[in-house]
Amino acid sequence: MSPSRGALLTGAAVTAAAAVALTVVVWPDDSDDARRGGTAASPARATPSASPSPSRSYPLSSEPRTIPAVREHKAARGPGWKPGPSSTVVIADGSDALADEAQLLAKELKIRYRGEVSARAGDVELALGTAGKGAPESYTLKTRDGRVTISGPDQAGVFYGTRTLKQALRTGGVVPEGEVRDRPDRPQRGLNLDIARKYYTAEWIEDRLRVMADLKLNQLGLHFSDDQAFRVESESHPEIVSAEHLTRAEVRRIVDLAGALHIQVVPEIDSPGHLGAVLRAHPDLQLRNVQGVASTGSLDISKPGAAKIIDELIDEYTETFGGSYFHLGADEYRALTVQNPSASYPQLLRAAQQKYGAQADIEDLATGWLNDRAAVVRGDDRTPKAWNDGFFNGGAVDADKDIEVEYWTGKEIGAREPQEYLSEGRRVVNLNDEFLYYVLGEPNQFVYPTGKRIYEQWTPLVLRGTQPVNSRYSGQILGGRFAVWGDLPNAQTAEQVAQGIRMPLRAVSQKLWDPRTPELSWAQFQDLAKEIDRTG
Repeated sequence: MSPSRGALLTGAAVTAAAAVALTVVVWPDDSDDARRGGTAASPARATPSASPSPSRSYPLSSEPRTIPAVREHKAARGPGWKPGPSSTVVIADGSDALADEAQLLAKELKIRYRGEVSARAGDVELALGTAGKGAPESYTLKTRDGRVTISGPDQAGVFYGTRTLKQALRTGGVVPEGEVRDRPDRPQRGLNLDIARKYYTAEWIEDRLRVMADLKLNQLGLHFSDDQAFRVESESHPEIVSAEHLTRAEVRRIVDLAGALHIQVVPEIDSPGHLGAVLRAHPDLQLRNVQGVASTGSLDISKPGAAKIIDELIDEYTETFGGSYFHLGADEYRALTVQNPSASYPQLLRAAQQKYGAQADIEDLATGWLNDRAAVVRGDDRTPKAWNDGFFNGGAVDADKDIEVEYWTGKEIGAREPQEYLSEGRRVVNLNDEFLYYVLGEPNQFVYPTGKRIYEQWTPLVLRGTQPVNSRYSGQILGGRFAVWGDLPNAQTAEQVAQGIRMPLRAVSQKLWDPRTPELSWAQFQDLAKEIDRTG
């Protein structure tokens, strides 16, 4: 959540270096375990085999140079592949679901798409394997006999293989001979964007989606409701929508492009706090203390109408955005940031005790509110998410275990260490505000994060501050998102934001895709990024 809302390589040289450091991989079988070369908890490079001498015609190939780097490459001798005058993109028999991916690749390579036909010399063939056989989003890219075959167990994996092909051509001029086997380390990898306090056009957001796709990122979080504005058109409650907003048609365009690029859009309606834009149209639902003073952006969750309006909005936007997730916010409820919540807001205490018993308090009421909203999300076939400071322990009510914890801070009142959430068996997504928060205007002692720091110091295990949690929790950490917050919206233009997050987003992509220490230095990584961008 946003920190201000609350209490509170050179080309030739790098190619040569990569050739010297080449790992030649031998895979004894096709199982995922046999080719992993390490896990997140105990990363390890694959054991190199004895390298044969280069053939008289071609040297042993080097791995393609991409961001993120490929996980495994089996070197071979040969010319590699590049598009020629007769090259086309085709899909294998029974792989018609890949038609969109194939047509996009053909357009990018400026060659023809021939459909579901047999591949010829010079072609790129896309093929779906058996669903469930192989890691999700994994792919195999084989370059031999003058053609390329990209296969995987799902469409996303094959699509990522096309991103590797595209970048390999940019950085090397050819797709190297041999075989790539690749897969992500974490299932959730993305960007979080606050469009509530700083408006971004649909076109700007679409440009970010295209960048994300080439980096193999798969999740865009949209925080579109806050105290300052409500930025997406609503049919159920048009009275809450700000003048500058995304129309339903624009949202549909964004969602459709995201889907084509295998990115899920995660909508967020934060409650019971951060609802200033909604409450301006519904002042009767505003939380007030015992003196009648309004609590900024806070909903009075003791009132029956409070749940009604939020649930109607959740139902509307689950349909609008689709996808698998819905973010419920739940952070920084002002009633819980005062010295004595029960004395300041006795109506909330009464509601808590009426619903949960005499021992209940306002934290229990807030937890119950979160659970009730999560039930609405589940009813719409979505997985609920909430910020970590919306979870409380030791009360009469516990937050439902299936709500994913989006961990961003340890600065809140009653802050809990990340290990506490993990030891409860909860699944966590990393949005560490030390490394992954790009807060416009740098308020509250925050500074713009750098790609170098992320690349050299951060991993998905570093959830809070700079220290990693125990590696035994690695399987519960689902991934992470780099977050842009609009605290001081005029501090940067949209173009400045795009440039400011360019290298941090590339560093995040690398660290979420491959758990191993990167082989490239930061300077080499920067040069590679420049090369990809310059020729893309």
